[in-house]
Amino acid sequence: MPGWPKILVVLILAGIVSCMGSALYQLSRGGDSRRMFRAMTLRVALSVGLFFALMLMWWLGLIQPHGL
Repeated sequence: MPGWPKILVVLILAGIVSCMGSALYQLSRGGDSRRMFRAMTLRVALSVGLFFALMLMWWLGLIQPHGL
């Protein structure tokens, strides 16, 4: 299996965590609710995109499921 799918997944997960941190910062600071909403919207979009990317990589045979 090539290494780029793992890197792609890690980068998207880092983006999701970053968006969650940004939204938490805006919430705790009592700041702009539009920025918090935008961060959470981006988090949901990245999560859905990650799901579809994983399904596409599985369909193309780039990743293989395995039982732990």
